[in-house]
Amino acid sequence: MTSTWVEPSDTATALLLLGRGADPSSERGVDCPGDLPEPSDPTLVARAGAAKEALGDRVFVLGHHYQRDEVIQFADVTGDSFKLAREAAARPGAEYIVFCGVHFMAESADILTSDAQRVVLPDLAAGCSMADMAALAQVEAAWERLAEAGAAGTVPVTYMNSSADIKGFVGRHGGVVCTSSNAERALRWAFERGQRVLFLPDQHLGRNTAVRSLGFDLADCVLYNPHKPGGGLTDEQLRDAKMVLWKGHCSVHGRFSLGCVEEARERVPGVNVLVHPECRHEVVQAADHVGSTEYIIKTIGAAPAGSAWAVGTELNLVRRLAKAHPDKEIMFLDRTVCYCSTMNRIDLPHLVWALEELVAGRVVNEIRVDPVTAGHARAALDRMLALP
Repeated sequence: MTSTWVEPSDTATALLLLGRGADPSSERGVDCPGDLPEPSDPTLVARAGAAKEALGDRVFVLGHHYQRDEVIQFADVTGDSFKLAREAAARPGAEYIVFCGVHFMAESADILTSDAQRVVLPDLAAGCSMADMAALAQVEAAWERLAEAGAAGTVPVTYMNSSADIKGFVGRHGGVVCTSSNAERALRWAFERGQRVLFLPDQHLGRNTAVRSLGFDLADCVLYNPHKPGGGLTDEQLRDAKMVLWKGHCSVHGRFSLGCVEEARERVPGVNVLVHPECRHEVVQAADHVGSTEYIIKTIGAAPAGSAWAVGTELNLVRRLAKAHPDKEIMFLDRTVCYCSTMNRIDLPHLVWALEELVAGRVVNEIRVDPVTAGHARAALDRMLALP
């Protein structure tokens, strides 16, 4: 079977392609005769290459899997957030770490690298909506609420996709950081030390891991809403819960619905549904395969030729996988466009600007975590690294 990239279809896509000569009246609204033009000014490509060459080993460029291709082509290493932070720490000779990702990722890189290294985020507006859903003051209030409710023995666990402030809070209170690939191990570690977990900030990863990996019931999980008095929970609910889930989610993975899964199966009989554990519980339950970004990449790579895959994760990665595996039919699980809007703020113009400023001896958009917060956050990260 030849490669088939099933392009998402919605009004935004139709308008985008209309400006490039597409016919939005076609059945899917995405047919476009010929190849689309290159996404970037070719002079920017040359300038990025020249600046990177001028900096040589002084700069190390990290590219998250969700970045667009025009940025990924200049990355020395690609990966998920924690892999990239560790790669940065493993390059002590690099004076500058240019992180093509989002703010919390650059913070983690700063925490794990030496004081002599300087971390640059090409666009400071590249944040993370999930990370922003858990502010330090809100989490501290929740911690006090748990104490007032008599919910002793609570261990905080935060997803890597959280701010340095939240990682620092977790570190101060004896907790641990987790990734989507080691969340089960982190939760088992926490339950060896307490009777319940406060899981921040992604409710879906916490719930999916608790039910699928630890064998908990949905009734063992309660949802703490920081915008409601007392989190919207009674003292009894907090005391009885095993998992106190923060009301946060990923704006990309939260879009996938059970209807998306059903539509994909109806459209492509025999399709394999592969999703990220940040997806809603009902989506994860209906999928054939569930795992981290790295798991998704490896699963597609190992799949037999001719197999069909509907993938529930960020669109840039899915398109890249389809291009890399022309012998498989790879499609986006949701037929509507779902880029990570904040991740996509890191574009080639911003990267060129950041690199050329470094060539000129000016460090722009430097990310620095204060030493006290960094120390506590490092403790939580080190506990994760020490997990069996």
